[in-house]
Amino acid sequence: MDNAPPTVTGTGVVVLSSADDGGFASLRRPARPRSERYQLGHALRDHAPRTGLQYWTPAADRVDVVAQIAEAHEGRVSGLIPVRVGRMVASPYQFLRGSANVMADDFATLPRSGITPVICGDAHLGNFGFYASPERELVFDLNDFDEAHPGAWEWDLRRLVVSVHVAGRQNGFRESACEDAVKHCVAEYREQIAHLAEQPLLARSFDRLDVDRLRAAATRASFREEIERAARRARRRTSDRALPRFTEQRDGTVRLVEEPPLITRPSEADREQLAEALDGYLNTLPPHWARILAGYRIVDIAHKVVGVGSVGLRAYVALCEGSSPDDVVFLQLKQARRSVVAKHQHGDAAWHRHQGQRVVEYQQALQTVSDPLLGWTTVGERQYYVRQFRDMKGAILVEDMSAGALADYAGICGYLLAKSHARTSGASMIAGYIGGSDKLDEMLCRFARAYADQVERDHGRLVTAVRRGLVPAAVA
Repeated sequence: MDNAPPTVTGTGVVVLSSADDGGFASLRRPARPRSERYQLGHALRDHAPRTGLQYWTPAADRVDVVAQIAEAHEGRVSGLIPVRVGRMVASPYQFLRGSANVMADDFATLPRSGITPVICGDAHLGNFGFYASPERELVFDLNDFDEAHPGAWEWDLRRLVVSVHVAGRQNGFRESACEDAVKHCVAEYREQIAHLAEQPLLARSFDRLDVDRLRAAATRASFREEIERAARRARRRTSDRALPRFTEQRDGTVRLVEEPPLITRPSEADREQLAEALDGYLNTLPPHWARILAGYRIVDIAHKVVGVGSVGLRAYVALCEGSSPDDVVFLQLKQARRSVVAKHQHGDAAWHRHQGQRVVEYQQALQTVSDPLLGWTTVGERQYYVRQFRDMKGAILVEDMSAGALADYAGICGYLLAKSHARTSGASMIAGYIGGSDKLDEMLCRFARAYADQVERDHGRLVTAVRRGLVPAAVA
C-alpha cells in the first residue's frame, strides 16, 4: 500500500490496498508503522460504522433465490444438478453450504469497511478440517478455497457466524445457545486479530493448530473425545488405505470402482486429455515434488462427485502407481471457476488468468502449511487445480454436537479465520476497526440471527420449488 490516505467512493465504500502489512510492495519502500495502520482502521468507522454490521434487510431488488441457484448451475454437468439440489434441500445448513453465491450477492449490498485481505469466500463450519502437513503431521485449518479471493474480511466472518447459528438451530439448541456460540466465534476472531497484529509478519505466518493444541482448546470432555475420533478417522484416510475401497481387479488390471452417478468413468478421449493435463500439472510443482511424481504412472481415472457446492463441476480422481502395486497416490483434479467474490471486487474484469492457479496460490496464502502436491492444469477450455485426494483429510461433524461443544468449535474456527486473514494483510487495520471492546460480538450476533432466518426462508423456497416440480432433485 502506498502512503496515500484511504479514499471513499461515491457509494461510501472505502477503497484500500490489501497490502497494508507488506503485501507485494517493494523492499525499498518504507513500511507504514503499525500504530498508523491501526489508526487508519479506526478511522474507517467514520465511513462504515460498526453498528452497521448488525443489520440485515433484503434489498428491494434481491433476485429470487431459486433463480440464483439456477444461475450457479450454469456450466455444470446437467445430470448432476438434481444431486446437488437434493443435497441442498436436505436442511437449511446443507442449503447454506451450497449457496455461497447467494450470500456473496447479499453481503455486497451491505456496508463494509473496505479492508480487503485474501479471504476464503466460503467460510462456514464445514470448511475447516484436518489434513496432513508435508511432514505427515495432522493439522487443522481452513480447507476449502474454491472461492478464495481478495475481498471484505467481514464477508468471511459474516458467513461463518451465520453457519454457527444455523447449525445450532439444526441441532435443536435454544436461540440463547446459538447466540453464545456466535459470540464465542467472534470473540476469538477479535482477540486473535489483535494478537497477531502485534506480531512480526514472519511470526504470524508460522502459527498453526495441531491436534494437541486443538484438543487443549476444547473445554468439554465430550468435544475432546470427538476431536480424537475425528483425528483417528483422518489418519486412516491415506492413499494406501483407499486402494481396496475404491478399486477392483478386472482382467488383471486395477481399476477404480464405478458407482453411477457419483463415480463414473470418462471416455477414452477424455481420459487421454486428462492424462495429458496431469503431465502439464507437473510443471506447476516445485522441482523436487515434480521429480517424485514423475516416478508414478496413471493407472485409471474416474469422475467423482464431491461436496455440496461443488456438485456438478468436473472433479476427477486419478489413481497413480509407483514402483509396486501398493505404492499409490490418488490425485484429484477439481474444476475451478471464477470466485463468487470476484464480480463484487472487479466487476466483469477477470484478474486471474488461470482460476486453478488462483485457488492454489490463495490456499497457500491462507493456510499455514499446505499439500505439497498442489498445482493446476487445463483440460480443453476448463481450468482445474490438482491436489492429493486422500491426504488425511477429515472433518469434525457438527450435527451431533452439544451446545457447549458448538461454542468451543465456533471459537476454534473464529481463531483460525483470523489467523488466515492476518497471514495475507490487513491485520493492523482490522484490529483498529474492531477495537478492544466486545461491540463486534454483539453486532454480528444480531446479524447472524437475522440472516439465519433468511437462510431458512431461502431453503423453504427451494424446497417448495422442488415439491412443485420446478426444480429437479435426487438423493445420492
